[in-house]
Amino acid sequence: MCQFIDLYLLNLANIINNPKTKEMKTHNLKTIYLLLLTVMISFSSIASDILTLNNKMVFEGKISKIKDCMVTFKADGKKHIIPASEIFSLQFEDTTSKIYRNYNKINENTLESKCLNGRLDAENHHGKKGGHVALGFLFGPFAMIGTALANPTPYNGSHTLMASKNKEDFDDPEYLSCYKKKAKGQLLGMEGIGWGAWVLLVLLL
Repeated sequence: MCQFIDLYLLNLANIINNPKTKEMKTHNLKTIYLLLLTVMISFSSIASDILTLNNKMVFEGKISKIKDCMVTFKADGKKHIIPASEIFSLQFEDTTSKIYRNYNKINENTLESKCLNGRLDAENHHGKKGGHVALGFLFGPFAMIGTALANPTPYNGSHTLMASKNKEDFDDPEYLSCYKKKAKGQLLGMEGIGWGAWVLLVLLL
């Protein structure tokens, strides 16, 4: 049995050290590398950015530039410059690219701008603040509960619809969220002042 094992190991060593065997191994490794390289190249050629227009038409290609509210999109060897207002969504294949990072910055700035517009419109135009002080004085916590349950929008603001310069944002979720928070906060504050005045008057009397 031991002799059989020794003979097997000797044959195996001869096969491994055989120049032809080494040549076959090298050839196989080269073939594997070539196959991997081909697969990677084919995947990179298949992978692409996806652009969807407002009319739901979808295009695959490469986003090469986003600047001045215009998107430069290459598809089928042709370059197209599309206004951002006509684009429903962009899907990037490479989320580490500089273009993708710039796109995210643009989105963040846009959201911040819409939120700021909502807060300013609510602060400057929503609700009759003196009226809410009176409501707080007359009805106290009941007035505050009613305001907390309300859904303030620029459409039901006393002056917002007429005075705001941001009418194009009135249906934007980010604008509405910030508008609602600011409107509620300041009206609740006014009612709190009214209620506090009533409590103070009672204590003085």
